[in-house]
Amino acid sequence: MAGAGDVALVTGATAGVGKACALAFLRAGYRTVLAGRRAALLDSAIEESGADPANALAVACDVSEPTAVDDLFGAIQDRFGRLDVVFNNAGTTVLGTPVGDLSFEDWRKVMSVNLDGAFLIARGAFRAMRAQDPQGGRIINNGSISAYVPRPGSVAYTASKHAITGLTRSISLDGRACNIACGQIDIGNAASDMTVRMSEGVPQPDGTVRAEPVMPVDNVAVSVLHMASLPLEANVQFMTVMATTMPYIGRG
Repeated sequence: MAGAGDVALVTGATAGVGKACALAFLRAGYRTVLAGRRAALLDSAIEESGADPANALAVACDVSEPTAVDDLFGAIQDRFGRLDVVFNNAGTTVLGTPVGDLSFEDWRKVMSVNLDGAFLIARGAFRAMRAQDPQGGRIINNGSISAYVPRPGSVAYTASKHAITGLTRSISLDGRACNIACGQIDIGNAASDMTVRMSEGVPQPDGTVRAEPVMPVDNVAVSVLHMASLPLEANVQFMTVMATTMPYIGRG
């Protein structure tokens, strides 16, 4: 089974889901690479974990920039010499904008991080895992319940997350020849900066605005760790973890 001593990469590790998962990997004994745009927050997360600094690496990286992503994987190779698991988590959104009012600039802002960035990280991880000895590893993509059911006014985010599902399925097939597993975690209402508005009220499909329950982000970290811990002959292809009473199942 995978676990302590393996090398994990978490993108979007400065806050929220990404930070919680990076801390969980560190505390479980993984040698962990934290990637994000704000270097100071990455360093702070490593310090907060209490882990041996020798087992952690912070890399400032804009996942939408191919050169920055290449530099990230070069730093991982230089420091640890291999890569066993990636949580492909970095993402952004534009909230509450109907399709007719969304600018192309905002559309591209979301797609450049959520889709281009996810592709670049997955491609870099795939190349590293295919080339290393022993060969193989695991890529975990952060989807969303929006990969199945959208919220009103979320066309860019929803489209990007539908695309992540296609990315996950394709990587799963391409990876079979070189012992690379790929799965997806779809998260609903985990407490983070992105979900603060849930307790204040968010638009519903019937036109009302209602508060929604959230769950602690640590539930996501536990779930990602479980996916990562499986031996490579087993894979959680898709997992949904959500606040139990959120309206997702009955949405619409």
